Amino acid sequence: MQRYKCVIAYVGTAFSGYQIQPNKRTVQSEIEAVLEKIHKGEHVRIFASGRTDAGVHAKGQVIHFDSPLKIPTEKWTIALNALLPDDISVMKTDEVPNDFHARFDVVAKEYRYYIHLSQIRDPFQHHFAYQFKYPLDIDKMVSATKHLLGTHDFTSFCSAKTEVEDRVRTIHKIELVEVNGMLVFRFVGNGFLYNMVRILVGTLLEVGACERDAASIPLILSSKDRTKAGKTAPAHGLFLWEVFY
Repeated sequence: MQRYKCVIAYVGTAFSGYQIQPNKRTVQSEIEAVLEKIHKGEHVRIFASGRTDAGVHAKGQVIHFDSPLKIPTEKWTIALNALLPDDISVMKTDEVPNDFHARFDVVAKEYRYYIHLSQIRDPFQHHFAYQFKYPLDIDKMVSATKHLLGTHDFTSFCSAKTEVEDRVRTIHKIELVEVNGMLVFRFVGNGFLYNMVRILVGTLLEVGACERDAASIPLILSSKDRTKAGKTAPAHGLFLWEVFY
């Protein structure tokens, strides 16, 4: 058996998230169905760096799977893409050691969130950026991000549905970049909790809209209370950009 690692991209709009769910279209179910065809009806399970929610996109999700088939990596990419639907693509395939794990070997992840700064809806950005119609004080938002850097308990910035007990995470970098009417948030950290990036974005937008003060961020963190943080930003502006090993 050879273990293969794939970098995949997908548009999350028509998926009920990454992970398999009964009677729902998911990224995992689509890829496993294709692998089953390639393996003549034998089920092949894939493992990902982590889940993405319904509507969330990926530019650099990573999966791995084991196969007895001896196929060159470039042909794996071609074969998978020939059978996958148009909203999923395998960008690259590599052979990896059999002890490699797409989830447990992750060192850091990068997420990006796109805000369309306009009062006029752009139909070409409708599924890929959150339209925000109100003025933002970017300097205040940047000031607020400084309180989020480093290692913290992010209980206040994750969904109440979060099942993991250890909610301590380290954020290495937060950048805000304005490009062509778009505000792009870039988050790099050792891991992110359920809805964490979207809640961080929602809170920072409230700071930028002068609905809360940048200096309130440490109090939100220390409260460990989800109700103290901002709204959860919509899923369609979020991209899993890159996974680091």
